[in-house]
Amino acid sequence: MQTSTHPTQAVVLAGGQGSRLRPYTDDRPKPMVEIPGTGTPIIGHQLAWLAAEGVTDAVVSCGHLAEVLQDWLASADLPLRVTTVVEPEPLGRGGGLKYAAARLPEPDQPWYATNGDIWTRFSLRDMADFHAERDATATLALARPRIPWGAVETDAFGHITDFIEAPPSPYLINAGVYVFSPAFTKLLPDRGDHERTTFPRLARERSLAGFPLPQGAYWRAIDTAKDLTEAAKELTESR
Repeated sequence: MQTSTHPTQAVVLAGGQGSRLRPYTDDRPKPMVEIPGTGTPIIGHQLAWLAAEGVTDAVVSCGHLAEVLQDWLASADLPLRVTTVVEPEPLGRGGGLKYAAARLPEPDQPWYATNGDIWTRFSLRDMADFHAERDATATLALARPRIPWGAVETDAFGHITDFIEAPPSPYLINAGVYVFSPAFTKLLPDRGDHERTTFPRLARERSLAGFPLPQGAYWRAIDTAKDLTEAAKELTESR
């Protein structure tokens, strides 16, 4: 049985181009786009969250316009130690994750990982406990996003009974936040996509767990300009 020690190290996958966020990403990588009204890029919010959850060391995997991200990290007053890595050539999502994980300071300890375009707040410590209790090799955070369209409800005879604005999805999705056991790193491909290889294998072995985000937990993937606007609005409302 794994220990319930909460990870103190994390990988942030920050190499995305963010083509759907143009023109914001014309001169910076996606994680460097600022949330309006905060003066802080997405990755700044992420690193602050990780530090608040007990992470002391983060490896940031850079890609598109890596020097912009590296310059910001070098000049910012960060709440934890950060190492940056740049893939020598495109390795795919799984290969890139493995390449970054090789720079973690404690390879024999569990670690978190997060996609660089996620803005969220929930207890990573609770997720790590969930992971340990299930003796999982990998645990995925699961979100239930709101559908961007209004829904229509009907009765058995086809009469419309209600309209629901932006209802929650009936399906859970991969929220882009993970807890990994030390053994997970060796299971990653050197090249390619772990979500097509490693994750299905672990699922068959019942070693892959899913942690539903607690009700009321904030989660948003920043993919489009609309997401930026909505994030800023939600931040203002929460204040």
